[in-house]
Amino acid sequence: MKLRAPAYPLITVDPNFSVWSDKDILTDGDTVHWTASPMIISGVVTIDGAPFRVIGKAPAEDIPPMKQTSVNCSAFSTEYKFRNETVELTLKFTSPIDPEDLYLVSRPVSYLKAAYKALDGKDHKVSIKISVSEQICMDKAGDDEVVCEKIPADGVINIRMSRKNQQMLKRDGDDLRAEWGYFYLSAKEAGTEVCSEKLGEMTYVSLSTVLSPDALITFSYDDIYSLEYFHTPIKAYWKSFGRSIEEEIKLALADYDDVVALCEILADKLFVDAVRAGGEKYAELLELAMRQTIAAHKLCLDDEGELIYVSKECFSNGCAATVDVSYPSIPLFLIYNPELIKAMMRPVYKYARSEAWKYDFAPHDAGRYPLINGQMYHADKYEKQMPVEECGNMLVMEATTAIATGDVSFAISNIDLLSGWVKYLIDNGRDPANQLCTDDFAGHLAHNCNLSLKAIMGIACYGIILGMNGDEDSKKKYIDLAKDMALDWEKRARNDDGSYRLAFDAPDTFSMKYNIVWDKLFGTEIMPKYVLENEVASYRKRAHAYGLPLDNRMPYTKSDWLVWTATLAERREDFEALVAPMWNAFNVTPSRVPMTDWYYTITSEHKSYHGSRDGIIKSFRNRTVQGGLFMKVLEYKKILKLDN
Repeated sequence: MKLRAPAYPLITVDPNFSVWSDKDILTDGDTVHWTASPMIISGVVTIDGAPFRVIGKAPAEDIPPMKQTSVNCSAFSTEYKFRNETVELTLKFTSPIDPEDLYLVSRPVSYLKAAYKALDGKDHKVSIKISVSEQICMDKAGDDEVVCEKIPADGVINIRMSRKNQQMLKRDGDDLRAEWGYFYLSAKEAGTEVCSEKLGEMTYVSLSTVLSPDALITFSYDDIYSLEYFHTPIKAYWKSFGRSIEEEIKLALADYDDVVALCEILADKLFVDAVRAGGEKYAELLELAMRQTIAAHKLCLDDEGELIYVSKECFSNGCAATVDVSYPSIPLFLIYNPELIKAMMRPVYKYARSEAWKYDFAPHDAGRYPLINGQMYHADKYEKQMPVEECGNMLVMEATTAIATGDVSFAISNIDLLSGWVKYLIDNGRDPANQLCTDDFAGHLAHNCNLSLKAIMGIACYGIILGMNGDEDSKKKYIDLAKDMALDWEKRARNDDGSYRLAFDAPDTFSMKYNIVWDKLFGTEIMPKYVLENEVASYRKRAHAYGLPLDNRMPYTKSDWLVWTATLAERREDFEALVAPMWNAFNVTPSRVPMTDWYYTITSEHKSYHGSRDGIIKSFRNRTVQGGLFMKVLEYKKILKLDN
């Protein structure tokens, strides 16, 4: 990868079990959780009796670092190389969260493979020590007494760490980490020793193993119960297989070669598809987006045995099962596993059917991570809702999932709610009132042209759903209505220069028209082709050094919407010209955080604000919306192309 990542993923399993390096050189600083809270993993390699630091700083600051010669990311792995005059060392972190395999998506085991080769033709004695701090199983170090236990298990040695007083599913939040469950550091028993130790003010669990010439180490986390789902604790999907975490760790150590080979096949295919669709820079952005998108979700089974796939709205407010966060993520899942989109929608439907939801439009979310007990986004305040946005989102998600799977039954099972939501769009979507959309950080806006496009596509998607269910007359009715609204939209939204406005009553303004991209992918021709051609031509003129602004109000952009907007382009060179500045932004940004989706197009800095805890600078980061970057590949693969 030529891209210098803004932060490098090391362990990416779920919103709590997530460890990153925000340095180019792995030994230049301590590893962190995606929130930037310290989550220290230390690595020291000993070569012929001489120790060298290879991961992090603390608690081994006094040990000299080994020279790092490279770092490279692929879709599922981050690989570092180090060397001195005698040995080259490779550290390969892999989180095998293959979206095509629900078991691997859910299994809470991440790998570190350490290997060396001699550079001088001589034999060498090499070992590695990995130490993990108590921060891995607490919100903050020192929150509670730490309990550590050595657990041998049939050829595997585990050292387990937890807090003494488990706070299982006790509170929800954004800048919050695990307060319950058990962390395991493990390897094959032969040649391995484990211990717990007090280093400075914190407790660490440590594992030392011989490299001959390699060794495999796993980081694992058993949270027992993962989410509270409408007041019932539910477990992660992997637990449905009936194995203990110790059994899963043993299996993971045994199947490493097969699992990594499977992930590398998918990673290579991803890269080739992305290069063919949008170029090498675009492909590298997708490599960085894959693990982040999947690992900001949690895959569980509800008490009826149905899949539940819950996102955390990372560093915006911590909401869970957020509709307008799921919506931008779906291109990735439409390509690799549309069943996960159904699992995203189930909590929303369940909440929308409850007595707690009093509106005739779709809710914004179904809780706040990890408590999925109902909307946290100002459920009692109409003015804080996103009526057109969320109704359109749910309809698009249903139609695209039905097309991708060739099965409309899930949508039909919820047609009562969808029918009410499409009525809301028909009544309110032609010229939306003063309300929020997914770009709520920009504030309320009346007569929002892009939001009206969401309504148009939602209505068309309802027609597609009915048509797939055999009702061709109704399909025509709703598609024709969408076309009529689109023609009316074109007249009212047009600027004098042929581009299109931010709001119907705001001449000489602009905004990204990302919501109409589905029309291009479906081939429904709801919007006249010249509209998109004129709009794309105007974008080329408005772009800054690091990307096209979201609209004319502020010089910031959203990475997901930027790729959707670029996908409107017919010419490959226009797409690449719009996406390349975003690659440049991530490559040079001084904001060293897991891939933000909200940044300034002039400076490349992420949009941020100071959080209430410890003065940490918060921002959109590590968010599932980066699944939206896969939109161009989704178009390239023609998964959604309809036979009209």
